[in-house]
Amino acid sequence: MAFFSLTKSVLSALLILTLANSSAGARPRKLDLWIPDTDLLTYHNGGVLQGNIPVSIIWYGYFSWAQKSIITDFLLSLTYNQWEPNPSVAQWWSTIDQLYLSKVGNNNKRTKVTLAHQSDNWYQWGKYLTMSQIAQLASHATTPKGGITLVFTAQDVAVENFCMNHCAVHGSDQSSGTTFIWVGNSENQCPGQCAWPFHQPEYGPQTPPLLPPNGDLGIDGMVMNLASMFSGTATNPFGNGYYQGPQEAPMEACTACPGVYGKGAYPGFPGHLLIDSSTGASYNANGFSGRKYVLPAIFDPTTSSCLTLN
Repeated sequence: MAFFSLTKSVLSALLILTLANSSAGARPRKLDLWIPDTDLLTYHNGGVLQGNIPVSIIWYGYFSWAQKSIITDFLLSLTYNQWEPNPSVAQWWSTIDQLYLSKVGNNNKRTKVTLAHQSDNWYQWGKYLTMSQIAQLASHATTPKGGITLVFTAQDVAVENFCMNHCAVHGSDQSSGTTFIWVGNSENQCPGQCAWPFHQPEYGPQTPPLLPPNGDLGIDGMVMNLASMFSGTATNPFGNGYYQGPQEAPMEACTACPGVYGKGAYPGFPGHLLIDSSTGASYNANGFSGRKYVLPAIFDPTTSSCLTLN
């Protein structure tokens, strides 16, 4: 079983850098295109997820219907919808497909995401879960080979190393060809780490938080983290696909661009985002049923730069 995570250290690195620069009297640089100082992200000749990707969801703990719909509408938005104005979730996913997935094997196979099954789990193992229990939960789903099981934990559920080392994890079992993603709701536990920029950061300059596009700090933060893990799962499902750095702690398609959501991003500043005139909330992607989301930048391996939607 392999695990790869969206780590707290990645999310806070930009803020720490800003604090260090400020203490040294340096002036933060504002860049139109943020370029990470990392090794090249390359393909390691392994598998990626292509074609039809069925997705199963396990809701562990209490999620309201409104909260569930924010996340499921994001997943539905990944499949092309001609009624979504750009910048859109579908455009974001198409960029993942073009830069990574289409370059492996049958490059005429367009990647689509479909919702297969959803189930509720009412605290079967209490309100503290280990990562092995998360993997067990995922294994109980009926997701077919080549699909992804999503395990979401509610805001009152603590998970091993949640907030201390990571905000989300993706894992796999190569023998069965199955993958899973876990994302937790950080609203009551560590929103400054796992729901920034919708909450003031735990480290660095205390800039005003942005208004979340769907009015739910915890769930909007989950969507950001889910997007990062979804791209990582599709492009590096079994640890031998696209990544940079050590195989056991890889930087992937979105985690290679930590804290970058719009143009002009620099440490501690997410970049310039669009503003919803009716709510004042920030967003950078339009989605299904009029939804709006904030999605992470995508690392372009051909230019070693981070691409943003707006």
